[in-house]
Amino acid sequence: MAGGGRGLPESTLGERFRRFQARYEPTITRLLLLSVFVVALIAQFVKPVGDALQGKVFLGSALLSVVAYVLYSKVNDLDASLRVPSHAQVKSRELGTFVTEAFRDRTVEISFLGYTGETLYNELYHRLEGLLEDPGPTREVVVRFLVPDFRVPMIVPSRVGTDGVPVDDVDFRKRVEIQCREYDQRLSGIARRLTSLGRVTAACEYRFYPGIPRDKICIFNRELVLHGLYDVSARTVGFSPEPDYYDPQGYRTDLNIWSREDTDDAKAAVATWNKHFDALWELAERPPWHRGTLD
Repeated sequence: MAGGGRGLPESTLGERFRRFQARYEPTITRLLLLSVFVVALIAQFVKPVGDALQGKVFLGSALLSVVAYVLYSKVNDLDASLRVPSHAQVKSRELGTFVTEAFRDRTVEISFLGYTGETLYNELYHRLEGLLEDPGPTREVVVRFLVPDFRVPMIVPSRVGTDGVPVDDVDFRKRVEIQCREYDQRLSGIARRLTSLGRVTAACEYRFYPGIPRDKICIFNRELVLHGLYDVSARTVGFSPEPDYYDPQGYRTDLNIWSREDTDDAKAAVATWNKHFDALWELAERPPWHRGTLD
């Protein structure tokens, strides 16, 4: 996992400054505009003040400042009304935008809990490859995937039996596990190459958790959480004579957004998801086929 030194990472300091700016800038700006208005108005009607400031256009300045105050308030309110709410939904196919944004930081930590991670893998693979030529600001990358333990009997994924009853299918589970193994090996391979070059420290790993693929969770730099529910009844139609399978389609899953930049409730939700994922990760089993990039 991404570790910390004695001081705060540059990305953390930048994020704190942006949060401070977003929280206090509107208030400070309004106070400054009101101060200009009050001083200019006093200077217009209180002669000693006006003489001290040596100006004859204080009334005009006062009017301009109050107009600026009103306009600033309206624009700020409009900006707030247009801002994406914390519970907005995005499509899984839009994950690329969030991956790109995460890689703007010096320390990148992306965590996934779900089915196979295919949608996120497709975005990460090319992004990590790009670091080989141009790492940009990124100096550390940690990617964690939690997927179901496909080695044990499951009702999802499974074969669609008579009257829609799920029937465990060893061969189908094995194919899904092989798919995850390939993703793990490719991402781990790029991570080892990046680390060997010395400019970026990278680690990618898949682990197993017990259960079925119900929740789809993506956590970006511990600041942003995307959460949705798979359609566990979704089917993949097999080619005759193959049967149909209960096989959740992750790319169709809608995801709710939770950000630490939003309300106190959203901040609490992000903290809860981080804690929950960390606990699951510690309890999860490392697959025998993982070559090892994370301690």
